[in-house]
Amino acid sequence: MKKRLYVLVGPTAVGKTTEAISLAKCLNTEILSADSRQFYLEMKIGVASPTEEELSQAKHHFIGHISVEDEYNVGLYEKDALKKIETLFETYDTLVLTGGSGMYVDVVCNGIDALPDVDKEIREDLNHIFFSQGILPLQMELKEKDPEYYAKVDTQNHIRLIRALEVIRQTSKPFSSFLTKKKTLRDFEIIKFALHMDRQKLIERIHRRVDIMIEEGLVEEARTLYPFKNLSALNTVGYKELFRYFDKETTLQQAIEDIKTNTRRYAKRQMTWFRKDEDIIWVEATNNINWKCLIENIK
Repeated sequence: MKKRLYVLVGPTAVGKTTEAISLAKCLNTEILSADSRQFYLEMKIGVASPTEEELSQAKHHFIGHISVEDEYNVGLYEKDALKKIETLFETYDTLVLTGGSGMYVDVVCNGIDALPDVDKEIREDLNHIFFSQGILPLQMELKEKDPEYYAKVDTQNHIRLIRALEVIRQTSKPFSSFLTKKKTLRDFEIIKFALHMDRQKLIERIHRRVDIMIEEGLVEEARTLYPFKNLSALNTVGYKELFRYFDKETTLQQAIEDIKTNTRRYAKRQMTWFRKDEDIIWVEATNNINWKCLIENIK
């Protein structure tokens, strides 16, 4: 019998953690996280990392396994995740992969295009531009040098802009020329689910979750991470807004409102990404999803 990976995605605050645990319990298996911000040990409250109670209900992997000071990217995650999947499939017939980082989910399911190595100096120069001048110079350079990729990339995601530009600077070729779109066939079956809910209800959940994060100590957590604010890992919703407050560029109340606004925008981008995947089975996020029934219908 072919091994099977169940993938559970959806926008932030839709309830992926709870439902992934329910699905894992139904399958009597373990969970791999594909949430690129929950990888970081020092970031817990602001990225809604699973609580100790949630972690005790099902074994999780790739939660807090690296430091914000570590260099980590989607290519390294692909290698780590596939190695872990291979090991776990020696014990289990099924596994659960969950997260809202579409690129990290996609790399496990479909692989990643081979990209050339880049000189460290190029990456450092692009990061310096971003942290000293903002995202606009990166957007303008990419638009000029690779309009094809610029037209489809999330132009607000500085990490993707920098990755494209460093390849362009290294090779003098458009980044889009390296993207073959060829899927890598995995030796396990993949079934994808995505949670969705009414937009207004999701917005209310986002706002409520941000308020809870503040109550649980997000401001204090962000303050401990302030010395690392220029690291890519910390250019994250929930932290970057509070860094502006610490720098006296805004008020605390405005920073909280900005977190809510940016989280809504992020959720919208996530939904746009997942809607493009024709293999996804959409499931309404309710309090009584019958995973056993859904799985049996697939079989």
